[in-house]
Amino acid sequence: MIGYYVHHQGLGHLTRLQAVAEHLRSPVTGLSSLPAPASWDGPWVQLERDDALSPQQATSADATAHGVLHWVPRHDEGLAGRAAAVSAWIRRARPSLVVVDVSVEVALLSRLCGVPVVVLAMPGVRTDRTHALAYDVADALLAPWPDGAHTDGWPEAWRAKLWAVGGLSRFDGRRPAGRLATSGRADVDVPRRVLLLWGGGGHGTSAAQVAAARAATPGWEWVERGPGSPSPDLWSELATADVVVTHGGQNAVAEVAAARRPAVVVAQPRPFDEQVATARAVDRLGAAVGVETWPAGADQWPGLLDRALRRGGDGWWRWSTGHGALTAAAHLDALADRDVRAWPATRTAS
Repeated sequence: MIGYYVHHQGLGHLTRLQAVAEHLRSPVTGLSSLPAPASWDGPWVQLERDDALSPQQATSADATAHGVLHWVPRHDEGLAGRAAAVSAWIRRARPSLVVVDVSVEVALLSRLCGVPVVVLAMPGVRTDRTHALAYDVADALLAPWPDGAHTDGWPEAWRAKLWAVGGLSRFDGRRPAGRLATSGRADVDVPRRVLLLWGGGGHGTSAAQVAAARAATPGWEWVERGPGSPSPDLWSELATADVVVTHGGQNAVAEVAAARRPAVVVAQPRPFDEQVATARAVDRLGAAVGVETWPAGADQWPGLLDRALRRGGDGWWRWSTGHGALTAAAHLDALADRDVRAWPATRTAS
């Protein structure tokens, strides 16, 4: 049995679980304060929320335990309830391992219960003392990005247990049909199409900034998708976009990579410069055009879209193998098999 913890922020963590679980041989139980997805057919442990405090209340409740952890507010009923539920499930289910995507506190709790832990490695600056706790105790660090993308400054001990599987997406292995050409189109009267993608974690770009970008790029049709305007068929829209402009969330980037589309990755504000790091990495590797913030001047957009077209989408192979989810599942199954006999039938407490 594998336990798989999913953080409630955004939608990428949940999507990633589903992509990996599809390929697992081992039975898997989801643990999250999110409800189980409609398509989930396995066990699910519904955890209490622990994020009801205001910033002022969190400060007075010492939510970071003097800067050692990320979120452990004193006397929080939700926090106590979720910790108890995770511990009780581990005692009852005796999992071979727990995958944590992502929470330093859940990683530490699971390891304190004597279970091997696989931690999802995140982009950005993660060498702070709190992340180091989780990365140090982990049996493996599963990276949904290619080797070398985000490991600057990492100690050798972390590199030694890194599984850099590349981008993993629900669209892994698909190949678009009927893709529009990206250059030399004969139908010059038909506007090129920009697919603009936002994620569930919110964004700092205003509607006025998007409108200005549209106005600055005559001959381009902009189609905007996000939580308020979901795509009826995201794969089809990805496949037929001339350029995808996407936020720098890992899930969105992986899905654009799976479609091999020319892209501009625009970082949105996130803790630890997570999306800034991803925008820099895709640009450095030649996978896409990466920018660290939405351009201050809309007049930059014609050049950015042209750069993306010239770069094309073939460079995404450096980011995504097309079987990242399958590779991740194989690693997890192998570790679970190694530890399948870890729980003895009877134990004597010390």
